[in-house]
Amino acid sequence: MKSKPKAGIRQLPMMPIRDVVIFPHMMTPFVVGRESSVLALEEALNTEKKIFLATQHDASVDDPTPDQIYQVGTIVSIVQSLKLPDGNIKVLVEGVERASLHTVTQQEGFYRATVKVHPARPVPSEKTEALNSRVTSSFEHYVKQSQNLNYETMIAAVRVDDPGKLADTVGANLQLTIPEKQDLLEIFDPIDRLTRVAEVLDIELEKLNVDRTIQNRVKRQMEKAQKEYYLNEKIKAIQKELGKGEKGEYEELRKKIEDAGMTKDAKEKALSEMKRLENMPPMSAESTVSRNYIDWLLAVPWKKKSREIRDLGFAEKVLNEDHYGLEKVKERILEYLAVRRLVRDPRGSILCFVGPPGVGKTSLGKSIARSTGRKFIRLSLGGVRDEAEIRGHRRTYIGALPGQIIQMMKKAGTTNPVFMLDEIDKMSTDFRGDPSAALMEVLDPEQNHMFVDHYFDVEYDLSKVFFIATANVLFTIPAPLQDRLEIIRLSGYTEYEKLEIAKRHLIAKQLSAHGLKKTDIEFTDPGILALVEEYTREAGVRNLEREIGNICRKTARKVVSRAKKEKKKKIVVKPEALSDLIGVPKYRDLRAEKKNQVGAAVGLAWTEVGGQLLTIEATLLDGKGKFTTTGKLGDVMQESAQAAMSYVRSRSHTLGLPKDFYRHLDVHVHIPEGAIPKDGPSAGITLTATLVSALTRVPVRGDVAMTGEVTLRGKVLSIGGLKEKLLAAHRHGIREAIMPKDNEKDLPDIPALIKKDMKLHFVGHMDEVLTIALEHPLEGLAAPSAPPPAVEGTTSGAEEKLPH
Repeated sequence: MKSKPKAGIRQLPMMPIRDVVIFPHMMTPFVVGRESSVLALEEALNTEKKIFLATQHDASVDDPTPDQIYQVGTIVSIVQSLKLPDGNIKVLVEGVERASLHTVTQQEGFYRATVKVHPARPVPSEKTEALNSRVTSSFEHYVKQSQNLNYETMIAAVRVDDPGKLADTVGANLQLTIPEKQDLLEIFDPIDRLTRVAEVLDIELEKLNVDRTIQNRVKRQMEKAQKEYYLNEKIKAIQKELGKGEKGEYEELRKKIEDAGMTKDAKEKALSEMKRLENMPPMSAESTVSRNYIDWLLAVPWKKKSREIRDLGFAEKVLNEDHYGLEKVKERILEYLAVRRLVRDPRGSILCFVGPPGVGKTSLGKSIARSTGRKFIRLSLGGVRDEAEIRGHRRTYIGALPGQIIQMMKKAGTTNPVFMLDEIDKMSTDFRGDPSAALMEVLDPEQNHMFVDHYFDVEYDLSKVFFIATANVLFTIPAPLQDRLEIIRLSGYTEYEKLEIAKRHLIAKQLSAHGLKKTDIEFTDPGILALVEEYTREAGVRNLEREIGNICRKTARKVVSRAKKEKKKKIVVKPEALSDLIGVPKYRDLRAEKKNQVGAAVGLAWTEVGGQLLTIEATLLDGKGKFTTTGKLGDVMQESAQAAMSYVRSRSHTLGLPKDFYRHLDVHVHIPEGAIPKDGPSAGITLTATLVSALTRVPVRGDVAMTGEVTLRGKVLSIGGLKEKLLAAHRHGIREAIMPKDNEKDLPDIPALIKKDMKLHFVGHMDEVLTIALEHPLEGLAAPSAPPPAVEGTTSGAEEKLPH
């Protein structure tokens, strides 16, 4: 049994210290600033340079009383002292031995303490050596894993045999709290103290191991986004510790919600979500969802709008600068602006530009935005087949987002942009829903002021938006959606309109794009017209612009490769120069082919890219009355051919044919370009004229084009797409056309140039068609009715019937 050491009693100056526990054998620097502490330190320096240091309970107390100081401290030796300019003293002390406080008196402004010293001299044993070895080994592992301690210095410090000194050295360097270190200081028995240090060391090692495991796992799993999130959360935690926290951020969000100008329901929803967000842990997935929702509500415009230009003169000037022709479209836009001047807040209009590619539908929307001073946004609907693209996903789905309508409104940043819905005729439908049905809510003026996106789940006002849809055809757009649109047709341009567009817009654009000047190249009017007729037969001007760009590229190469000394020579684009610049013509001159032929007639057809000529041929063979049609004809066109044959048979006597002519003949009707599908009833009169010509051997005039549906009684019915068909005929050099009398009402919509250059026949019966179309009239047919007088003036882009 060990003998208990006798305690020694000493009187020393006493200094209370803050936020540090000093162990024996440890060198510790600190600054002394309190007046009582300075006096105690000076007393110690004047005597034996020994002072008693004890830690105070509360570091915030400037003048602690004896009962506010721990009862166990350390007697230290003052190694160095340095008086600083501000009156403080910087000292370096070395712990000598621990002591317990017996009595305290205050003399001359500082404390003088009577302390008991408890020296301990343990007897070495195998248990002590094992404990020493265990603590030394554990501390080595601790130092290796800790980033705050120097490995070599610490290992040298703990290579001691004295268990008390070892316990004090290790305890002083562990990351412990002040109460935990004070507990170690108050253990006087070295073996007990070393045992306690071993226990604490095991706990600290376990903490380090867990922390290292977590850090390694996070490091392996963390990608860039996770790293940013982790750092943001650390910043929040630091701000919270500094007293800034998330409270300020939440207050800022609340202020933004108050100032956003939301509707009552949206504001209530946002504030409710804010309350939920404040009560959630910042690291939870739900908080991210709520924060994203609030950010989206704040991102869309609720009250900000563009200052609208309502000056009709300015709008007309902008539209005329950007587009040539399109008078009806411009007229409709100016009417809209006039209404805006008279009515302060009218409902938004929904226009739909329908026409072939390249006629300027999208660019017209940009001009409308510029003329009205609004923002312009465009959403392409081609290939969209998911209803969620329009209305968004519900927030219950992972990664949910608002629909494209709300996203585009966020991009616009105002409540009244010009919103172009491009390619509305090319949407699809599958098991995920019908996007065209979702669009009906967007494009209905009676409903779009309370549009509900699935993600927002609150009403959003779209009534101030000027919606413009574009389409190539109407028959793929559902009827209920068509009912909500104001259809404006852009049929195409005549050759002379294309000439003006090229001179005003396309040439300047391509010269700028290719770095050319007007001194490098000159386009003549005949050259441009030859380019239009022989290289770019289309309704729009897209291919024309492409060919002009092709010429500019050839010119740019010549300009760059030209020698410096060589005289600068301007390239003049004339008809005869086109083949050298861009190759042989792509289209033949049909004017040279317009000769009268037996069993061949020229019809007019409507396609998605504008009007086209349709040549129909018929031939007779010996046979037994078989009737054949080829050329990939649709059901309706095949039925038209059957009706035409029935009409001819019923009128065989009038036409001078034997009553049973069909019994000994096979009739074959063919429409060239057999790979292209063809359908519709408007080729009825052309089919009939072809059959009559083949049977009577009377040629059909090659300079006349015709279109119209025919009945079994020979009556000619109206057709659609008249303007496009006449543009196609004029484009191919045909100057005479036959049309149904019921289409005479469409005459004001035909461009003045067409009415001036072409002779138009409006007929009501097939007999009239044959009288005009055949090279010489057949006996027994009625005389043709006189064509109506041409109507002066033109209205471009007229609304017409759907094509048959």
